[in-house]
Amino acid sequence: MDTLATAKEQLTSKGFLTIDTSGVDYVKEIIRLKKEKNAVLLAHYYQIDEIQEIADFVGDSLALAQKAAETDADMIVFAGVHFMAETAKILNPNKKVVLPDLLAGCSLADSCPPEQFAAFKKQHPNHKVVTYINCSAEIKALSDVVCTSSNARKIIDSFPEDQPLIFAPDKNLGAYLNKETGRNMLLWNGACIVHEAFSMEKLIELFKEHPDAELVAHPESEAHLLKVAKYIGSTSGLLNYVRNSKKKKFIVATEAGILFKMLQENPDKEIIPAPAKEDNTCACSECAYMKMNTLKKLYLCLEHELPSITVDAELSKKAILPIERMLALSK
Repeated sequence: MDTLATAKEQLTSKGFLTIDTSGVDYVKEIIRLKKEKNAVLLAHYYQIDEIQEIADFVGDSLALAQKAAETDADMIVFAGVHFMAETAKILNPNKKVVLPDLLAGCSLADSCPPEQFAAFKKQHPNHKVVTYINCSAEIKALSDVVCTSSNARKIIDSFPEDQPLIFAPDKNLGAYLNKETGRNMLLWNGACIVHEAFSMEKLIELFKEHPDAELVAHPESEAHLLKVAKYIGSTSGLLNYVRNSKKKKFIVATEAGILFKMLQENPDKEIIPAPAKEDNTCACSECAYMKMNTLKKLYLCLEHELPSITVDAELSKKAILPIERMLALSK
């Protein structure tokens, strides 16, 4: 992230990192500041429950990109990870975009270094490039079109069948899409550590305890898990499936933050997180980056309008083209 050093300098110079917030009612102050500054708070489903509760809009990557593109707020506060806030800035170059914690990155985005990907692309000059939105602005600028897990099939089908494609950065999502579309896209060897953290051994044991449960999974998960899933879909797709299903018990294989919304919408259903390989506090798979945002950081972010996201103007002009193509194809 180019902005890290600059932003940390900004934060330190203003004493931002050492501010005493004891006695502050974070929720009350966040609501006040949003109104006072005409700010919109966008949050991903993987954020902590307390942030989802006070967000103006909670959604998956596609819905958040669409909201960022259409907002008339003066400031966008993005409770998510860096690439999401960066995308919002690209779509709104004249608006202030802030992120509660600038270090909230993405293991999938990190798995696709721009210089290496540019060299890979150069080796296949006849290929068009489709990239998952979970990537840096530099990778988006090297792409023909961006997609999310919600619209990836539609985006890929928009190309002629004989057009060779590169798909990056998620190899698991790419392999799933190859299977679904019958294509043979070249796949970049990247992955999300959260969606590769599920344990098949523990999952089998969980099924023994809950033989009446259905497994639903995000397509970033590994192929062996997707083979046994009853339904595979994006974050919003998983929510819709569980909401509309007559079944009463589900095992959910995606980041555990989705459970908050899922339980809200389905109080009469049993929702069980798919077990992670490693033991941790919730025995589920959580994104440590998503959980870096807290109410305190969100309050400070709104109060001081830092850390702010900046994207080089020339890079932004290149990166916005594949994003706009995605948004047009998603209508």
